[in-house]
Amino acid sequence: MLDDRARLLLKTLIERYIADGQPVGSRTLSGASGLELSPATIRNVMADLEDLGLIVSPHTSAGRVPTPRGYRLFVDTMLTAQPGPLDAPALPPDQPQKVIASAAQLLSNLSSFVGVVMTQRRTSVFRHIEFLRLSERRLLLIIVTPDGDVQNRVLFTETDYTGTELQEAANYLNANFSGMAIEQVRARLRQEVDSLRGEIGTLMHAAVAAGSEAMTQAQDQVVISGERNLLAVSDFASDMNQLRRAFDLFEQKAQLIRLLDVSSEAEGVRIYIGGESQTVPVEELSVVSAPYEVDGKVVGTLGVVGPTRMPYDRMIQIVDITSRLVSNALSQGKPQGSA
Repeated sequence: MLDDRARLLLKTLIERYIADGQPVGSRTLSGASGLELSPATIRNVMADLEDLGLIVSPHTSAGRVPTPRGYRLFVDTMLTAQPGPLDAPALPPDQPQKVIASAAQLLSNLSSFVGVVMTQRRTSVFRHIEFLRLSERRLLLIIVTPDGDVQNRVLFTETDYTGTELQEAANYLNANFSGMAIEQVRARLRQEVDSLRGEIGTLMHAAVAAGSEAMTQAQDQVVISGERNLLAVSDFASDMNQLRRAFDLFEQKAQLIRLLDVSSEAEGVRIYIGGESQTVPVEELSVVSAPYEVDGKVVGTLGVVGPTRMPYDRMIQIVDITSRLVSNALSQGKPQGSA
């Protein structure tokens, strides 16, 4: 579609615009490209690029800026990731929730934009259940998953259970149902209700219902860090509507979850550019994402959300390294014997 001269000029224009945020004119492009071309020749090439929908002229300037289509061609065919120093601290093995929260903050800190991490939907299997008496008729339900995640729920009961009764209920659930999905446990308890003492049976039913709610809420969770970084991005300073739409994206999360869900099906780092499709609903935002794994199996997605005018080569490096750090931390922190 483009000859070498047009490709070089487009690449130079986009790199220059990413660097300083100003529309690029033919004189600037002539000096930055290193090509010995007359301003008239460069203007003709820029006109051709504009006809192809790769660049556009803002009505306030004689210079040109890239379109979403221009960015797409740039990241797909012209971008070369530059390996350079990246001060990324290790993520120590820990509970998955803590690793994911640390990863979102790390992505935000390294990129100066927004870090997002999504955990993939899992079956609500539990490995261990405990009850802790907080006060009269008030208990803490503790559920540990095979991955080491811990979910807590406070239960308010009509009966004031003794420590012995709580231990009896926990022992029964762990001995008979450990490794099963919460929904299966609920069905089995209905069948076995006659063999359980009334008050203990009531406690078990309440625990399983609360556990199901807790584990459902923990699924498809998106952890977001650094939204306020967008306030410092000059691209949004003059357009509060775009900024408001960006914050709506983070607040509602549904569209972000769909985007990251799509990304989890791809290998390696993917780039989604705002304005080129409905995938990224905010025109001035782009997303650089990658899946992360546990023991070689993809379990979630992470990425950086920032302005379309972002240094893509550095964002690719940040996302790729963080993905590897998360994969290592989760694989090392996985409890022994878990599947």
